[in-house]
Amino acid sequence: MHNHSHAHHHGSHRSLSSALFLTLGYAAVELFGGLWSGSLALIGDAGHMFTDAVALGLAAAAAWLARRPPSKIHSYGLGRAEVVAALINALFMLGVVTVIAVEAFQRLQQPQPVAGVTVMAVAGVGLLVNVGVAVILMRGESTLNVRAALLHVLGDLLGSVAALAAGTVIYYTGWYPIDPILALLVCALILYSTVNLLRESLHIVMEGVPLHLDLPAVGRDMAEVPGVVSVHDLHIWTLASGTIALSAHTVVED
Repeated sequence: MHNHSHAHHHGSHRSLSSALFLTLGYAAVELFGGLWSGSLALIGDAGHMFTDAVALGLAAAAAWLARRPPSKIHSYGLGRAEVVAALINALFMLGVVTVIAVEAFQRLQQPQPVAGVTVMAVAGVGLLVNVGVAVILMRGESTLNVRAALLHVLGDLLGSVAALAAGTVIYYTGWYPIDPILALLVCALILYSTVNLLRESLHIVMEGVPLHLDLPAVGRDMAEVPGVVSVHDLHIWTLASGTIALSAHTVVED
């Protein structure tokens, strides 16, 4: 089991690292294109891709740390590093959403010219990059880290579609407000995923019972085992992705 777990985390780290470099590289290109063209939707999508790059980087680091064995200092190992990474990522994403949303509302009040052709070109390539990243992650190990990263990338796909739509509308109609409107849509996508990530992370940090388990039902099942008189002081919590811990005081017949 130890060898399987080691290979499992190693595969996750490799796929996450590949996706990280691809996403981070194109986020920089998209940011430059957004600044040059004046497109807030493109800048917003670049921000979304950058936050996803950070998420991928933190997930890759967490996957690497999870491979380290338990020690005298960390008797459970370092598997919970992914929870810390998720919290940092969620707080960072909230900051990005706030900055982009404020700028979008300002542009709704005072629309600014946007180079529609540049937006379409950059967003189109970004869409292809996101598809490539999604393929890399889907071919990797199916851990909680990878699944969460894949959800972010799928959100990026929608963000690229929004930027592409903004460029198309501006090119054919010259209606500039579509840019900040779609930028706010991207913010909504980021906010939705961030709130879910933050809620799940805080639930684990506060050592809550895993949502798919029923604490009283577990206690009753334990008490029904032949030879068990009673079960009390029962606790169930999540140590790390896929690792659930349980402690209880059990009174037995002999």
